[in-house]
Amino acid sequence: MAIKEHPPQGSVVTVDYRSGFKVPEMDKKRLAVVLSPNIRARVKLVTVVPLSLTAPDKVLPFHKQIDIPFQLPPEWGNRDRWIKGDMVNAVGFHRVDLLRLGKDRNGKRIYQMSILPDEMLKEVRKCVLHGMGLSSLTKHL
Repeated sequence: MAIKEHPPQGSVVTVDYRSGFKVPEMDKKRLAVVLSPNIRARVKLVTVVPLSLTAPDKVLPFHKQIDIPFQLPPEWGNRDRWIKGDMVNAVGFHRVDLLRLGKDRNGKRIYQMSILPDEMLKEVRKCVLHGMGLSSLTKHL
């Protein structure tokens, strides 16, 4: 089920890239980190950077392997992820979901809201700046 309000910066969410995206773009459902704050002029849009289990063929400054410091739902596993700082997207709320844990005994969905620690979010931002050709700005983080 899609989100109804903007998640906090640093939240780990799922993003469905399956419709409207084609290779070499992201083209499946994957974990992502919320980069943008809630911006009133951008109703129902959130800027995210995807995470991947697959290491890049060549590690570049916009890639970084991270160990997510909280338990992920079983479907995602608890392995290290790679920040794909060159693949930033502004996506509609209809593509974004919180981490699903399952359903309670009444059939209501249960979600997990987890936010990366500040130092880890800083590393994500560094990767994004490198991916946008703005590496000189990383010294300001």
